[in-house]
Amino acid sequence: MYFKFISFLKFLIKSTNQHGVHSPFVFNYVTKCLYSKQKWGKAKSINILLKSIAYFNYKHIELDGNQDLNSLLRIHFPNTVIGGNTIDLVYAEELEIDTLKQLFSEGKLHNNSMIFINSIHQTAKKQKLWRKLVELPIVTVSIDMFHCGVLFIRKEQVKEHFTIRI
Repeated sequence: MYFKFISFLKFLIKSTNQHGVHSPFVFNYVTKCLYSKQKWGKAKSINILLKSIAYFNYKHIELDGNQDLNSLLRIHFPNTVIGGNTIDLVYAEELEIDTLKQLFSEGKLHNNSMIFINSIHQTAKKQKLWRKLVELPIVTVSIDMFHCGVLFIRKEQVKEHFTIRI
């Protein structure tokens, strides 16, 4: 309990809003998607996930660790495909480094793919895993939103990490 509270205080100290973002890609994502008033779900992380799917118009999604999302996706995005040869979005409760490397080496992730990890500050173990994922050379953009985190492998962008208040 104390871990999550202390983690949240550290997050608040480091975090910024759209004014601290100097990447056009991330700035547009934050202002046009994350800060939009549209409400898709009750939980913050699910709301962020569903907004992101709509914003990027993702069609091929891989769900790892939360099959309850399948019904939500069918309701809001009936044309999405779960799985496939290429993946637009990977949702994971916990994503191991080897799994991400394997998806990348198999060519399943493309330049606009998003890796969405839920509850990155829930435990010390999940927070440590998040930090290791952010440090991977294939990850160029990482956004910590406390409730969740997203990773991108955009080849045209320099490596940057953002801590954004939602």
